[in-house]
Amino acid sequence: MGASDRGGFRENRIAGDAPHEGSGRMSMNDGQPSPAAAAETRPRSYRGTMAYIYAFDLAYDMRREPLERLLGRPMQEYSIGLSKRNPRRLFFYRPQMVVLPPERRRTDCGTVEIQRSVKLFSVGALSIQVRVPFEVERIADLVAYHELRFATGSLEEEVRDLGERVREEVAPFCIRPAGRLGEGEAYTAFCLEALPRGPDRPALRAEQWLLNQRSQVAKLLMEEAETAHLSEQQVAGATRQYLSYFDDDVVVLDWDAALIVGAQDSLDDILHVMELANVQLVELAAYDRILDASLEASYRDVARRRVPARREVRHRLREIHVDLARLSDELGNITKFFGDWYLARIYQMLSGRFHLADWHRIIDEKLKTLGSLYELLQQDRVNFWMVMLEIMIVLLFIIDVIVLLAGL
Repeated sequence: MGASDRGGFRENRIAGDAPHEGSGRMSMNDGQPSPAAAAETRPRSYRGTMAYIYAFDLAYDMRREPLERLLGRPMQEYSIGLSKRNPRRLFFYRPQMVVLPPERRRTDCGTVEIQRSVKLFSVGALSIQVRVPFEVERIADLVAYHELRFATGSLEEEVRDLGERVREEVAPFCIRPAGRLGEGEAYTAFCLEALPRGPDRPALRAEQWLLNQRSQVAKLLMEEAETAHLSEQQVAGATRQYLSYFDDDVVVLDWDAALIVGAQDSLDDILHVMELANVQLVELAAYDRILDASLEASYRDVARRRVPARREVRHRLREIHVDLARLSDELGNITKFFGDWYLARIYQMLSGRFHLADWHRIIDEKLKTLGSLYELLQQDRVNFWMVMLEIMIVLLFIIDVIVLLAGL
């Protein structure tokens, strides 16, 4: 996506009303504040955009030829914005993407205009992002947006239907495509345009606002009701991972959701990094399932005594080990950053929240186990032929003895 000039999602911002500049004088009739004065003291609302991110595993791998169109729309290459200072030699993975036309939809939170984008990743993954504008009076009111529903069904159902359409269309470009979309990974980002403030109140630093609202932010990210009484330990755990670049922006990252305040110039790139981490999570889970099935079958097949069956298992183990090792490297390449970069730091925090390093470690250990099984079968093969050679030598020796004895 990126900025509007790159053809990506445009932030569906709702222009804020200018603060009223009433005099605030008391009415001489009833001694109550005038309507203008009441408007001045009324808290401003929170405005922004919801970003729902869904990732699915499409195939074992994808062909490297680019698609020209998807869902009747031209494909484009994602490019990163330059809202903040970046390394001189910038590397950034650029997946193919398509931006769908906005749609006016009726939801349980009102009628809104939704915006959708679809990204294809060369590792055989799909990411769908849906943006929905919001305006609420309190942070607690945003909890209802966790489970958004349309008049025709839930958001998750509609996203899955869209993903199935994409899967069917890109199947010819996939290597061993999935028969249907499996369990995906979802992530929710609450994107506030700015912090509300009154006409006579100075702007509050985003980091200070977070410290003041830690309990409400924790309830929002954890989808807890307003009446819930979270412990201080839980509140600290949900809000401890945050990053602020300017005084008026902050990004708070949790396992299932994130809060982004300000940072409108780099919002697309921040959400893209979240998509990358979410794609990594769903692909690592898919690799883990493949390895579990392969190991289970391999343990069973290794116990067989027939040589032809073991030969087949050996070839299959070698193929699986090489392919998954290559795909694991490619998966790491889509999030390769250089330099002390703002987006890289956000990714590092997300990686910690998603335990991606643990997923990589588990998969590497299973790949090593597959390699050990392959080596075991190879050693059995060598031992088999060594025994055969010894038998042949013994037979030749016996034949020589018989020949010698027959000659006498």
